[in-house]
Amino acid sequence: QVQLVESGGGLVQAGGSLRLSCAASGRTFSRYAMGWFRQAPGKEREFVSAISWSGGSTYYIDSAKGRFTISRDNAKNTVYLQMNSLKLEDTAVYYCAADLNLLSIRRGSGVDYWGKGTLVTVSS
Repeated sequence: QVQLVESGGGLVQAGGSLRLSCAASGRTFSRYAMGWFRQAPGKEREFVSAISWSGGSTYYIDSAKGRFTISRDNAKNTVYLQMNSLKLEDTAVYYCAADLNLLSIRRGSGVDYWGKGTLVTVSS
């Protein structure tokens, strides 16, 4: 069983930065691929970024490329999402996800574990 707790959300002006963190319980964190998803008001949840268990492979939605960076610290059981140059359309609840299968994370399908989310609000 893996429990995920997100933090770091908040209110930020457009062009600003935030770093989200996702702390995972359990001694097998390093075996899991991790990802970030988001759900904006009135929209479906969408994939944002993923990272392999080793951190050697990362993936991003096109709108996040060049602005967001996903990373992980397996010694701290934590995955991060550094978000720079934030835009109004980045406003959403951001969810952390974990799965042994990286493809499940990238597809957002059949993911084993989800956090409860942290709200990011970007203002003009």
